[in-house]
Amino acid sequence: MTQRTSIHGLHVATPLYQFIEEKVLPAVGVTSKTFWAGFDGIVKDLAPQNIALLAERDRIQLEMDKWHTANPGPVSDAKAMKAYRKHLSSIGYLVPEPKSPKATTQDVDAELAVLAGPQLVVPSTNARFVLNAANARWGSFYDCLYGTDAMGGLPPKGGFDNGRGARVVARSAVFLDEVFPVEATSHAKASKYQIVDGALMVDGSPLKSPAAFVGYTGEPATPKSILLRNNGLHVELVFDATHPIGKTTPSGMADVVLESAMSAIIDLEDSVACVDAEDKVLAYRNWLGLMKGDLQETFEKGGKMMTRRLNADRTFTSATGGEMTLKGRALLLVRNVGHLMTNPAILDRNGDEVFEGLMDAVITVLIAMHDLGRTSGPRSPKALPRRSKPITPAPPALR
Repeated sequence: MTQRTSIHGLHVATPLYQFIEEKVLPAVGVTSKTFWAGFDGIVKDLAPQNIALLAERDRIQLEMDKWHTANPGPVSDAKAMKAYRKHLSSIGYLVPEPKSPKATTQDVDAELAVLAGPQLVVPSTNARFVLNAANARWGSFYDCLYGTDAMGGLPPKGGFDNGRGARVVARSAVFLDEVFPVEATSHAKASKYQIVDGALMVDGSPLKSPAAFVGYTGEPATPKSILLRNNGLHVELVFDATHPIGKTTPSGMADVVLESAMSAIIDLEDSVACVDAEDKVLAYRNWLGLMKGDLQETFEKGGKMMTRRLNADRTFTSATGGEMTLKGRALLLVRNVGHLMTNPAILDRNGDEVFEGLMDAVITVLIAMHDLGRTSGPRSPKALPRRSKPITPAPPALR
């Protein structure tokens, strides 16, 4: 039988209660009394509305079932489609389209508002997968080409295949010539990359689009890396003549690193099944580690123990000579459980299971305050202004 702690009308599974009290609340400027009283108020206000909405959904589904029973088969002609739309409108499934809808991207992070990049979905209960997704903001183009069938076939089993490695380097040069062409030479033939008077020179020749060069690390005459940009996304050329790949290329280019997964959804819904408080604590703990920036996971790979952590932000010298910093991690979103599910982790004052979507919404936002209130170090939503002190008082929903 689940051990519970009763507080402000809620009956909370004790492991979840202790997690929130000991790990979440102390650093966000919200008192225990304020949080649990606010949570209880949200449940009292919204749970009945949710029940009514679910009943309405059942009513609409029943009316749709009746129509399809009376009209079997596909809706295949214009006359049938017109009748079907009329029926859907009459039962409230379809509503009139708004005449002048408007949507803006104000206060939306660039990763969602203006950049077209991949988005990952990852189960919140697997710390290693969560870390991989967050760190997928940057990825090796060499590794991608070598380890997948992107060049037409999978790599041979066994150790490193030198021939395949050479084809990876050649294919990467083709990519660079397509996206960042050089005036009088090719990346495939390049032997020296230098920054001269704020411009990238490849064997003494500039890029056809000089503005594509935005930064570097190391010294201008011997850069350790070159940062390029196309359509808002960055590509880093990494140089290391002692690297197993770098020593095979005239320029010492050891890798091509792409800005890849711009955002990642930490999923509490479809990819996981959190059936009790222990499951929810596991998911919330990983989300907390992401928001605090201290999540890590140790595991065995290839007979060796490895520890994975969140990547740091990446710092470069800009083309104009100043310092520029790029995010090292994907923009993180959290997908809460839909509002039709309940979970025994928390019971309301009537002894009924709380809707899991309400539970997730309240607790994930509370946890996210660790990130929103941070005054130093990497943050997930850079579009929001940094605060000079932790958030206080609590958001209106938690007051």
